Amino acid sequence: MTPMVRYARELGWRAYAIPVLVVITVWVLIDVFSAPAQQDAQDPGAVNVTSESADHPQNTGRPGPDPADDPEQHLAPDQLPPGGPYAEQGAGTYRVVGAPGLAAGEGHERVLRYVIEAEDGVDTSGSGGDDALAAMVDATLANPKGWINDPAFRFEHVGPEDHPDMRIQLTSVGTTRQICGGEDLAMETSCHIRLGEESRVIINESRWVRGAAPFEGDLGSYRQYLVNHEVGHGLGFAAHEACGGEGELAPIMMQQTLSLNNAELNSFSPEEVYPDENVTCVYNPWPYPRPAVL
Repeated sequence: MTPMVRYARELGWRAYAIPVLVVITVWVLIDVFSAPAQQDAQDPGAVNVTSESADHPQNTGRPGPDPADDPEQHLAPDQLPPGGPYAEQGAGTYRVVGAPGLAAGEGHERVLRYVIEAEDGVDTSGSGGDDALAAMVDATLANPKGWINDPAFRFEHVGPEDHPDMRIQLTSVGTTRQICGGEDLAMETSCHIRLGEESRVIINESRWVRGAAPFEGDLGSYRQYLVNHEVGHGLGFAAHEACGGEGELAPIMMQQTLSLNNAELNSFSPEEVYPDENVTCVYNPWPYPRPAVL
C-alpha cells in the first residue's frame, strides 16, 4: 500500500477537505490585501487627503499666487484702498454695541467713561459684526502699548445710561462729512469733536473697512491707530505731530491716514506742524509702542 493511500484511509474525508481549505485561505488573504487599492481606484466617493508637508507625494499641484507678481498700488491720499463695501449715508441715529464692563488703567488724572455705538444704516457684518467692533475698541484701549501706559489715564466701558464722557461712533461717510466738516472731507478722514460736555469720536466707516495706503494693507493696525489717534484728541492731545526722523516710528498724533512723509503732509496743510522736508516715518498704531517690561 502506498503512503498516499494509507494517508487517505487514515484521514478519511479530511484528506480531501484540507487542500480545499488551504486554497480558500490563500484566496481570502489575496483578496484582503488587494481590496483597498482596488476600492480606491473604483470608488468615485473615496476621500483623497492632502497635506501641507513639504515631502508629501501628493503636493504636485500648481502654486498659489505670489504677491510679488502684483503691481504696486500708488494711491493718492484722497483715494481709499480697494476693499469691502461701506455705507455712503446712514440714518444719523446710533445703536449701542458691545457690553459694558472693561476697565483699564490707573487714572491718576483722568478717568474716561465711554460707550461704543454704530450708526443705524451701517452694516458691520462685513468686518465681524457689532460685537467685533466693540471688542477691537476695548482691546485697543486696554493694551499696555496704548494710552493706559501713562498712569494718568483710565478707561471704563459703560452703558449709555451711565453718563459716558465719550461716545465712540462708527459712522457712515455722509454723516462723517456733516459732523466733522473741514477741508479734508475728500480724503475721508475721521475726527473728534466736543459739543459742551459731550465728546464724540467719529470713526469714518469707509476707513474702518478699507484702511489707508500708508498702512500697506495692515487693517488691524490701522484700526488700532484710528482709535488711539482720535481718543488721543479727546484726552487733550489736540495738536498733530510731525515725523521725528527718517525711518522712525510715526507719532500717534501724526496724521498717518494721509501720509507718513512730512513734506507731503505740509503740501496738504501748510499751516499744520509738518516741516517741508522729505522725511518719512514707519506707520505705528500705538502711543507707547515699547512699554516698559514689568
